Amino acid sequence: MHKGLLEGIKRGETALEARGITKRFPEVVANDHIDFEIKAGEIHAILGENGAGKTTLMNILFGLSQPDEGEIYIAGQRVKFRSPLDAIELGIGMVHQNRKLVSAHTVIENIILGHPRAGTILNLKRAGDEIEELCARYGFKIDLGAKVWQLSEGEKQVVEILKALYRGAKVLILDEPTSALAPPETEKFLASIEAMARDELAVIPFITHKLPIVLAKSDRVTVLRRGQVVACLETERATEKSLAKQMVGREVIFRIERTRVEKGKPILQVEDLSALSDKGFLALKGVSFSIREGEIFGIAGVSGNGQHELAEVLAGLRKAEGGKVSLDGKDITYSSSLERWRMGVGYIPAERIEMGSIADFSLVENVAMNFYFDDNFSQRGIVDYRKMRKFTQEIVAEYGVMAPGPDTKAKNLSGGNLQRLILARVLSRRPRLVIANLPTQGLDVGGMEFVRNKLMEAKKEKAGILLISEDLDEVLSLSDWVAPIYEGEFVGIIPGEETKRESVGAMMAGTSLKE
Repeated sequence: MHKGLLEGIKRGETALEARGITKRFPEVVANDHIDFEIKAGEIHAILGENGAGKTTLMNILFGLSQPDEGEIYIAGQRVKFRSPLDAIELGIGMVHQNRKLVSAHTVIENIILGHPRAGTILNLKRAGDEIEELCARYGFKIDLGAKVWQLSEGEKQVVEILKALYRGAKVLILDEPTSALAPPETEKFLASIEAMARDELAVIPFITHKLPIVLAKSDRVTVLRRGQVVACLETERATEKSLAKQMVGREVIFRIERTRVEKGKPILQVEDLSALSDKGFLALKGVSFSIREGEIFGIAGVSGNGQHELAEVLAGLRKAEGGKVSLDGKDITYSSSLERWRMGVGYIPAERIEMGSIADFSLVENVAMNFYFDDNFSQRGIVDYRKMRKFTQEIVAEYGVMAPGPDTKAKNLSGGNLQRLILARVLSRRPRLVIANLPTQGLDVGGMEFVRNKLMEAKKEKAGILLISEDLDEVLSLSDWVAPIYEGEFVGIIPGEETKRESVGAMMAGTSLKE
């Protein structure tokens, strides 16, 4: 390996280049002769729908996967990565969307774990001083002595970035870097990557959504579609609409107008509801609201303010510490999740991998999880597999789930296709109440449009919908009522047509704006 190739590289010089990268899997060509380059001091975004080939390309550039064809160059010299260790030695760092951290260890322990400089005898003071210097240079604030399990998603991402920088990364690959960040965390993060670019690092964020961030912060953008490069241009020449069209191959509607539906009778009534977090403190503090037929009740809030606990209590997955929940006039406060499903409650969880599916189950088996108790598909506890398989094929086609067949395992689906499967499983039962917790998080622009349209269809069919989202624009455009939540309490409940972005945003932070 050619160590030190990126040492002393100057702004504007090519740091990393890929030529003709091709990667084939049994059923798909994930990368089809892709050319890509990034220069020192540049933020070069890679855009594409879920399944466009972004992750495969980045895994190849980080040595996690080997290309079938193509070449990689570092500072003009051809290299071959046998593993991520080779990439790290040459100054390539990667921050994964799914964190690669040890929860029980401290921040500093995670950063130095496995680093050759740590040596056989740990010098935590020296390592701490070096990490603090990195924090000061790029504007990071983190408690090096905190355990990882105590950190927010934004803080965990900082740990991952520091881990890469501490190993000497000059090219930093970021997998969906803002997908799990709250608005304040996003602003701080973007300021930090701009500081890295000024320091002549090359930064590659690859993104499926949040196009305004790409337009505001990147120098160039490469768009992938179905494994091929369809555009590479300076960002100042692009628009949100043009990028979306290149990603999806058609015009994309960004803002779905709130549909007026005649409101029916009340479906859900919540009175003074409280719940504990996983850590044992009161996370939900006496919230009250109701949802009628054909109505979307949107909750706007920064992650960690009680909305997750609310969703789980309503779905029957978390115990209520106080208050009352009624569905169609019946008290279900202490009913099981199965009882609620039978009564017409549909739950779309935020964690589509951990909670929404079983990775090693087929699509048929994943769909059956919401139908095994349905007399149309099972008799005396035995599921009619042929009938369930046929039904799965029908809803997979209706919801546009891209998969080789119904026997495909869930773990082989992209995030967007997995979310479509979960949506199909839940909405095909025509639920009375839909609890949609972060239903578009991490999806590409086409996927977001699809999910929002499906929620509007459910609304037209007189379902009541609880929409929990950290995308303020999404909440404002879809909701008939908007409830900003802060530290477990509603700051207000506002009619959708009267909401203002600035005032709702301030309420999410626990403050208010004078009109």
